[in-house]
Amino acid sequence: MGVWAAVTWKGGEKSAGSRDLSSLQAPAAMRMGLSVLAGLRSSPCVASRRALSAAAVRRSGDGGMTHFGSRTVPKDEKAKLVGNVFSSVASKYDVMNDVMSLGVHRLWKSHFISKLDAGKRPNASEPLHFIDVAGGSGDIAFGLLDHAEAKFHDTESTMHVVDINPDMLREGEKRAAEQGKYYNDPRVTFLVQNGETLEDIPTASKDVYTISFGIRNFTDIQKGLNTAHRVLKPGGIFYCLEFSKIENPVVDIAYQQWSKLLPVMGSMVANDYDSYQYLVESIQRFPSQDEFKGMIEKAGFASVGYENLTFGTCAIHWGIKV
Repeated sequence: MGVWAAVTWKGGEKSAGSRDLSSLQAPAAMRMGLSVLAGLRSSPCVASRRALSAAAVRRSGDGGMTHFGSRTVPKDEKAKLVGNVFSSVASKYDVMNDVMSLGVHRLWKSHFISKLDAGKRPNASEPLHFIDVAGGSGDIAFGLLDHAEAKFHDTESTMHVVDINPDMLREGEKRAAEQGKYYNDPRVTFLVQNGETLEDIPTASKDVYTISFGIRNFTDIQKGLNTAHRVLKPGGIFYCLEFSKIENPVVDIAYQQWSKLLPVMGSMVANDYDSYQYLVESIQRFPSQDEFKGMIEKAGFASVGYENLTFGTCAIHWGIKV
């Protein structure tokens, strides 16, 4: 069973270029309503940044090289370098996110989970099968399961928590143990896995694929999106939360000034300047909302759209496998 029969979407306006799911040719039992908030219009400054971003993406495919923050490195080295960053910040993951977003990431994640509104409905015959990629800390995975239980009394749906970094997964397991929930739970599997390949996840086996603040660290983002499409069942949902491009030039200037302070704050709070410097640069390198939307469509998803949060500081992106 795909997620069509089990998930209802919530939202406001529809972003340009996306379609209501009701317009797709699907059986009545598989219809969902889809509406989303519109993104902000582009400015000349934003267009310029988008051109630079597109150029960076093109460069990443040249000669087996890619970007690691502001550095250009061999593709086969990036995963190790990113792994070092997250091993460094694993024990202070929440502190890291609080510093980078002034604590607003907690509101973004809560909205992300509520908007998806996923869980096995009382009249559904099968549970949902979730996969949360780059989700080692467990905050999104556990939040999704909590939401499903609280709203739909769903205690059957399963969750794969996947991360390429064992240190991050250990933090997730530690969190589960401290909460007294989802630790040694047969419904929850922690798996060390490269999100670009997910070689241990069967094709067409998942109903919901989520990734939060992780896909920008992939060496090959398009490959990761293609893999997301592979592991989802027909009717399955791809759902992503990621830092993005601010489209209001005044707000963007303030944000860029704030970003310059983040490595210094990282040094003060977590004694780790370099990791925070990379994280800031990885945000700057990530494609714009519309560029990333195009990449999701290229992977084969339909009804692709996005919702900007906090002026576009981050955005929720989605697509449906049909």
